[in-house]
Amino acid sequence: QAHLVESGGGLVQTGGSLRLSCATSGRRFDSYAMAWFRQAPGKERDLVAAIKWNGDNTAYADSVKGRFTISRDNAKNTVNLQMNTLKPEDTAVYYCAAGYSIGVPTTLQDYDYWGQGTQVTVSS
Repeated sequence: QAHLVESGGGLVQTGGSLRLSCATSGRRFDSYAMAWFRQAPGKERDLVAAIKWNGDNTAYADSVKGRFTISRDNAKNTVNLQMNTLKPEDTAVYYCAAGYSIGVPTTLQDYDYWGQGTQVTVSS
């Protein structure tokens, strides 16, 4: 069992930066692949970025490559998403997710635990 809590969302202007953090509780954090998904109003929840249990492999949505960076600290049971050069189309609720995997899962169904979400709004 894992409990995930996101933080760091907010309102930022186009071109700005935000750093999201996800704190997890429960054992075996280093057994989980971790990911960030986002969901805009009226749209499906889509993958933003994912990271392998040991941090040595990552995956990104094409729309955020080169702008966002996912990282994790297994000693602190946290996963972060550094978001730079933000655009209005990045506006969404961002969710942290955890799932048992030896790889880097990229679909919703691969993740077992979810946070409550944090709102990111990018103004034009």
